[in-house]
Amino acid sequence: MTNSPLVRLPSLDPSKFRDPDVTAKGEQRAVVALTRLRTLWFNTGSLCNITCHNCYMDSSPTNDSLAYLTADEVSRYLDEVAAEGLPVEEVGFTGGEPFMNRALPAMLADALGRGYRALVLTNAMKPMHHRQSDLLALKKTYGPALCLRVSIDHYTPEKHEAVRGEDTWEPMIDGLRWLAENGFHITVAGRTLWDESDAEARRGYRALFAREAIPVDADNPATLVLFPEMDAALDVPEITVHCWDILGVAPETMMCATSRMVIKRKGAGGPVVVPCTLLPYDPAFELGESLSGSSETVKLNHPHCAKFCVLGGGACSIDPGEPE
Repeated sequence: MTNSPLVRLPSLDPSKFRDPDVTAKGEQRAVVALTRLRTLWFNTGSLCNITCHNCYMDSSPTNDSLAYLTADEVSRYLDEVAAEGLPVEEVGFTGGEPFMNRALPAMLADALGRGYRALVLTNAMKPMHHRQSDLLALKKTYGPALCLRVSIDHYTPEKHEAVRGEDTWEPMIDGLRWLAENGFHITVAGRTLWDESDAEARRGYRALFAREAIPVDADNPATLVLFPEMDAALDVPEITVHCWDILGVAPETMMCATSRMVIKRKGAGGPVVVPCTLLPYDPAFELGESLSGSSETVKLNHPHCAKFCVLGGGACSIDPGEPE
């Protein structure tokens, strides 16, 4: 049976993920401490030019639950990084579709100008096309320090469009070709939604990249990232303090051990900080308004914590081979 967007798996047990400290079985819930703030993410807003099946962000042309960040707001957080001497190496921009926010080029110039690597998660469609001149100027100045990660949900048009919608393949491929032809630092994000092995998936992407002359190494997990599927309505085990040893996974390799993300809710007075890119909506995960005050331990009290990070091995940084 193919694990397609139409297949439904068992629903989440309603007794799970209710208590931040203990699981449904009464066991102590796992937590993750911030070891060092290596990656600072900015969610530029939840609006997107398309509506994908099972988007964990629920991004769409109408979802404005997360308001557009301004360039000044991003600058203030980068000022705080400098003032506090925080060990940030990489600044990531996600959404929604980040290029929907017209201030993105200014945000990128600010981060890159301070010496950070910058990563943009994009669908490479029309909103990015509108920023071609800005991107070329940034590349001319900062070269490979600017990386664009393009979402390709499958290496075939049919399955990609089963997730992204009709007529989404060609605009994405056009954007990907433009990035390649102009020498941008590119990586690709796929999904493990499909009933195929990692090797089979990478073989399919390898053929696509060769056919389209895209300079991405399909065998390198840092350049072709295959993300586990996420659906908070589906059942998943809760992670206890004993799971680290049982699974052979270290808490310091979790995203929230080295990352924080800045978001701004619609109608809010200003931005707040959350632990990672996966949990922008749940107020229980808000860590305050400042980066310096966001270092509290994170309780893994959400299905995404288990499915994506602990069990799925997902990471969102430029180099998933390092702790994220």
